[in-house]
Amino acid sequence: MVEPSTAEGFMGRPFLTALIFGLVFMIAALAGTSRWAYQQGFAEKAGESSTRLALYRSYLQGVLEKYETLPELLATDKRLVNFLQNPDGRERIEALNRYLETVNRISDAADTYLMDREGLTIAASNWQTPRPFVGRNFSFRPYFQEAMEGHLGRYFALGATSSQRGYYFAYPVRHQQQILGTLVMKINIDTVEDKWKKPGDIFLVTDPEGVIFITTKTDWRYRTLLPLSHGVLEMLVASKRYPAASLTPINIIHSKVQDDYGLVSIVDEENGVVQRYLHLRSEMREAGWEVQILSDIKGVEQFVIRTMVAVGSVFTIAVMLILLFWQRQLRLQERHRYEEKSRRMLEDANEVLESRVSSRTRELTRSNSQLRQEITERQRTEAKLRRTRKELVHAAKLAALGQMSAGITHELNQPLAAIRTYSENAVRLFRKERGEDALWNLEQISELTERMAALSTQLKLFARKTSDRLEIVPLHGSLDGALEILRPALVKSGVKLEVRIIPEDLEVWANNVLLQQVLVNLISNALHAVQNQEEKRILITAHRQGGLVKLLVQDNGPGVVQEVIEQVFEPFFTTKEPGQGLGLGLTISARIVREMGGTIEVANTELGACFTIKLKTP
Repeated sequence: MVEPSTAEGFMGRPFLTALIFGLVFMIAALAGTSRWAYQQGFAEKAGESSTRLALYRSYLQGVLEKYETLPELLATDKRLVNFLQNPDGRERIEALNRYLETVNRISDAADTYLMDREGLTIAASNWQTPRPFVGRNFSFRPYFQEAMEGHLGRYFALGATSSQRGYYFAYPVRHQQQILGTLVMKINIDTVEDKWKKPGDIFLVTDPEGVIFITTKTDWRYRTLLPLSHGVLEMLVASKRYPAASLTPINIIHSKVQDDYGLVSIVDEENGVVQRYLHLRSEMREAGWEVQILSDIKGVEQFVIRTMVAVGSVFTIAVMLILLFWQRQLRLQERHRYEEKSRRMLEDANEVLESRVSSRTRELTRSNSQLRQEITERQRTEAKLRRTRKELVHAAKLAALGQMSAGITHELNQPLAAIRTYSENAVRLFRKERGEDALWNLEQISELTERMAALSTQLKLFARKTSDRLEIVPLHGSLDGALEILRPALVKSGVKLEVRIIPEDLEVWANNVLLQQVLVNLISNALHAVQNQEEKRILITAHRQGGLVKLLVQDNGPGVVQEVIEQVFEPFFTTKEPGQGLGLGLTISARIVREMGGTIEVANTELGACFTIKLKTP
């Protein structure tokens, strides 16, 4: 008896039967999964789009309701009633124009104007613009006609004068049940489109005739979803609602209603590509509008494809596992024959592999040891660099104090000389039994010692070493500390210093001592810059700008030469005479500001040089 080969056993009748049955089952499962994924994806997409549509509709209603009651409230103003009864007088017209202009500015409306019973505009908020409404007749507008019938008029249209989109509210102005005219308020709704632009979604609003007048897709504006009848077109032209608009329909090639939503296919006129959208709509009955959303369904199609791929992959893996198991059973005997041979080959390969692993392990051990040494050396170098930076910053503070030593000495010697004089006077006055006069001299000595103590305390705080820790620092406090240190130099130079910090309690994230050092450097440089000016001026301003505080130190000196302005923060660069500085003050100041998370820049202004610091605010 001849034993069947492996191939014949693998491709026998039972295997083919099982394979065909599995394929049929997989196709049926894929079809069902596709249908379920399609329905599930569209249901979720419709839910998301319905939520966004409701939010958009509520937003539009909020915009309209904000202004809906204003015309009715303003129409009761006696000034309007008196004016419509007696409209003569240029001064009265101008006063009413100014009143409407004020109302329009406060309410943030586009335009506010008053018409008489014939529709002639006799006063308007835009009376000073190049194309005012005053003197124009808008009786053809439906909002005027509705208001003259005694109720609130609503209307959306392009302005007959400005050609700008707007929604109009109109309310009759009455006197003893007699309608004298109409007050109209136009609101701008252009911002509605900008706030709701979202990739994949198209929002649009149509008027009762089906014309799209608000849409996040700008090339659809003043077009229609369906062709308009000849009568509707004539009515739109007569009311001048959309002058010069084409009113052509969008190229919809297929539309299908399914459950609570619709599916539409639209040809993109730019590239000719057919786009499919999920279509939802909602009515705004008060305004007579219909709010609609078209959502791109590429995500749904991708969800269906991903689901089918996942299910197909599961079935394919299951079939492959079955085939592998079947093949394994057929290969058992063949594997048994080669088992011993494979074992011997594996032992030889293991010996070679162990030798290679041992050699490679020794190499890796040496490399790791060398790497650890390099890391340790790098850490020591970085620590040494940080210490050097701190010492350099501290040395710069001491150098600044050294440059100001003459002024500080004078500031201390003056009170000392005064103290000596007051003490001698007190002794003489006590001997003459003039106790009150002697007490006054002692009080002056006390005030002078407090002044000297304040200066020495500020100098001690400025000269000490500080940590790099950042905290909330009052900007005025840091600036006052820097000015206290520089006060002798400021008094001696005769400079006119002006400080504007708005608001006064402005705070920043910084290190108080290091920020004082930066301010001392910048103000000292400004003092040096204005020393040859007839009128010496330094202006220090600060204000918020977004999430930052912007601090400017300006002087009326000659400014920084444009050719070297980019080098002022480089080490050892200075424009001072030899012996007046090493050129490290601005370099250290720039590093301090960067480590506090801020920036520093220099520029020339009409006044002189201007250094700008930006720091984070709490």
